[in-house]
Amino acid sequence: ILVGNVPATAYETFRKIDQALPGVRFVPSLETQFSNKSKENVTLFCEKHDLSHPKTEIFYNLDEGFDYLQTCSYPKIIKRSYGPSNYGGYFVHKVDSREEATTLLREKKYKPHYIQDCVPLKADIRVMLIGHKPICAFWRKAGKDQWITNTSQGGSMSYEGVDMGALELAVQSSKAAKAEYWACDIAEHDGNYYILECATAFAAFPYVRDWIGQYLMWDFSNGHFPMPHIPLYSWEELGKINPNLLRTMRHLSFSPYTPSADGALYVNDAANPFDMDRTEPSSPADIPEQKDFSEYIIRDESQLPEKVLEEALKGEVLPTEPAGRTLHLSQVTLTDLMALYGMEEEMAEELFTFLQENTITSLAELQTFDWFDERLLAIWQESIMTQLNLNSAARGELLAIRGIGETLAENIIAHRDQRGDFTAVDQLLDVDGIGQKRFDNICSCFTIA
Repeated sequence: ILVGNVPATAYETFRKIDQALPGVRFVPSLETQFSNKSKENVTLFCEKHDLSHPKTEIFYNLDEGFDYLQTCSYPKIIKRSYGPSNYGGYFVHKVDSREEATTLLREKKYKPHYIQDCVPLKADIRVMLIGHKPICAFWRKAGKDQWITNTSQGGSMSYEGVDMGALELAVQSSKAAKAEYWACDIAEHDGNYYILECATAFAAFPYVRDWIGQYLMWDFSNGHFPMPHIPLYSWEELGKINPNLLRTMRHLSFSPYTPSADGALYVNDAANPFDMDRTEPSSPADIPEQKDFSEYIIRDESQLPEKVLEEALKGEVLPTEPAGRTLHLSQVTLTDLMALYGMEEEMAEELFTFLQENTITSLAELQTFDWFDERLLAIWQESIMTQLNLNSAARGELLAIRGIGETLAENIIAHRDQRGDFTAVDQLLDVDGIGQKRFDNICSCFTIA
């Protein structure tokens, strides 16, 4: 048995490995992970299994894509298709006219053109499932004057009142994928539900990963180990706990309710509509037939979209020298985190959310995360700064902070040389070129030793 999500860049290679190892069970199966590879795979998966999803057009011939933009109705959603996610929504775009759509695709050079009907919404629903049973679900609501719901772009979360219709669609898709664990992003409009995304790769609190582990042990042992018992809608109560505490909670368990009194009041309890169950074996017939893409094959590395090439090159060579101290932890973006060597999407999303809510002075504080790896930490330390000592920061370190340019870096150093060491960070307000607004933007980057 081999357990783990396969990177999008390696999916086709792992399918060949799977075919060459008929005695090895991949968990999730390569057929289950079909949707992880790309956005068009999500659409093809939904079409094959008759799952509700927004109408989507996919063009591998880019000229045909541009022609379609001239006649289609708007607004439309355009996504970068490659990979299992859109990294916090940074590669999802809403366009309101053919001019806007054409300009976007010529600038971004996305291949293929993935163009989707825009479902009017101010919120969508994330549902996580284990053994086809929903174990966590929440609304993701767009921020003020925003249309995108990702929390990394100002969205908020609510665990209350998730619609049963969304849960039913998520269960339907999990069973179609034959997934041991699964997550769906679902939109609702006028009482109808639509799958926006689905995959086996998703960010989750540590106790959810524990539940996945328990479920797999139950599955692999043919019932020798117990299946986790997770009451439906338990996420509403867990969601009331501070997220900082939830990130530290492990081995969380529930026991089935046993009534402590006799009587009809307890006899006719409503049955749980979703039972956790073992998944059926996958087969190649579970996924759509693959189209012949020979005329669209990229035969030269220079033809690759920039982001695809960047992702593919990440694993080529382990860096032996620091790439330069260019990122500051208090100002880092989700895209910055995704670019770090060895970083995975769910790690980046979890870390980004943590950094939005906490100030840390050392990367060593990340060791509380499940995925903490000292080897990766050593590499990241060469390219990420935490708080700088204001009295010893060199010019290059100052320039790495967003909001500090050549002149301001020189002014800070000159102020320090002429007046002596800073005794408080707010003395930056005495430096030429630093007003209150700029100070507010950069003050968290500094400390006084």
